[in-house]
Amino acid sequence: MDRQNAAETEVLIVGAGPTGLVLALFLTKLGVRVRIIDKTDGPGTTTRAVVMHARNLEFYQQVGIADKCIEGGLNFAAVNMWVDGRHAAHVKFDDLGEPLSKFSFVLMFPQDAQEKMLGEELAQLGVNVERRTDLISFECPDGGVSARLRNSDGSESVCKAAFIAGCDGGRSTVREELGIGFPGGDYSDVFYVADVEATGPAMNGEVNVAFDDADFLIVFPLKEAGVGRLVGVVTGGAGKQRDEVKWEDVSTRVMEHLKLEVRKVRWFSTYHVHHRVASAFRSGPAFLLGDAAHIHSPVGGQGMNTGIGDAVNLAWKIAGVLQRRIDPAVLDTYETERIAFAETLVETTDRVFEFVTKRGPIAKHVRLDVVPTVFPRLFAMRPIRRAFFRMLSQLAIQYPDSWLSAGHAGHVRGGDRLPWIEWIGEDGTRHDNYQFFTSLDWQLHWYGELPPAVHDSCETLGLTVYEFPWRPQFKDAGLLRNAMYLMRPDEHIALAHPTADVAVLEQYLTKIGYAPRPVAAATA
Repeated sequence: MDRQNAAETEVLIVGAGPTGLVLALFLTKLGVRVRIIDKTDGPGTTTRAVVMHARNLEFYQQVGIADKCIEGGLNFAAVNMWVDGRHAAHVKFDDLGEPLSKFSFVLMFPQDAQEKMLGEELAQLGVNVERRTDLISFECPDGGVSARLRNSDGSESVCKAAFIAGCDGGRSTVREELGIGFPGGDYSDVFYVADVEATGPAMNGEVNVAFDDADFLIVFPLKEAGVGRLVGVVTGGAGKQRDEVKWEDVSTRVMEHLKLEVRKVRWFSTYHVHHRVASAFRSGPAFLLGDAAHIHSPVGGQGMNTGIGDAVNLAWKIAGVLQRRIDPAVLDTYETERIAFAETLVETTDRVFEFVTKRGPIAKHVRLDVVPTVFPRLFAMRPIRRAFFRMLSQLAIQYPDSWLSAGHAGHVRGGDRLPWIEWIGEDGTRHDNYQFFTSLDWQLHWYGELPPAVHDSCETLGLTVYEFPWRPQFKDAGLLRNAMYLMRPDEHIALAHPTADVAVLEQYLTKIGYAPRPVAAATA
């Protein structure tokens, strides 16, 4: 029987951008029946978002597609800053000391290519995006969802599901149906994005950020040599509507400072930048993700990455509840964890965006005098570069205030992303402590010598425990020898406890309603 039959749908996903596709992929891998609809004719054909960060490559590794992204994209490990035509800073990510991730770089992998890849992965699992299918409205009777859809042939149908996920962008129908507010504001400037064939110092395979007293430009490299993505402010085209603005209206002042010669414009579009966060990310069985929940400036390439993070955070929680392996109360943590990050992200990107776009004598002085003096000194220090990469790559995301986060052991605590650690095994091959997260399941990590009592308790609880014989790298990463680290399916620490007190573990699992599933212990 077709697994997308409406009567068998457990989760209806509205919107087939990267957020919706990742949610569908993770849910399907977890054994959840999904239906994903989109009102467009097909996947995107323009690059739009291009930046993919380390944290999401770690997620993609869990479902076996990280290598495909890397093969199809361009990774780079440096950002250049230019001020009024002068090279002000060179920030490298490949000399951070001990790597923070298997993917200690930034990947240029365009959104259209990513959507194509995700769609193909889903199709191989028997799930196809239902195109030209629109959500008309929905109700939530008896805790479930009953949605009216307009199908590709113009007819209407009803889809009944346990949950509905709004991944349908800034003008989300799901959000509007729920009556959830979307407070925030808009920037007055019109911005442009263009894919170009060009030459010059900024076409060096790295990201280049340039600004002067009244203008700015970001140059992103793309995989094809001599092709890049430009993002800037439209300063010409006075009196024109946004959709009337052409490439000829774009100021070339910063480009001239960079000695950037554009030979051909392959694609050009304009847009307004918004900064908004939904007042709620959940209402009963309905959830908001990605741009439906939060939109902000393009600074740092955080938008698409944050939506993917939303999807991964929600997927394992929905799957656990549907399969009665965790308490339904765990679903409440999706909003508390992700809305806090979204609000912080919007505030941070707002400040940076105002810095690069604000006009006036003070702003001019800061950009042209302070930045060229301070930034090179700051980023000459490895700890500063390391902290910058942690923030940019979303490796620093943590959930210390979540109901799911408990305890601390060593220098890590519940809610932290588990430190990634790599070592060379006796067989001469590389190993790391993230290799077992492909199970997409709860697991206990034990760094040291596993006590029989812990082994027996995990066996009774149906919890896989991985024993990692102690290595100096573990201490350097902040882990404590012979401490308990209960891991969530998304590589965040749920419970950190400094001793082998199995009662603490059992109490935590009872709190979240964890259902036992007999498994064997393993040695890493």
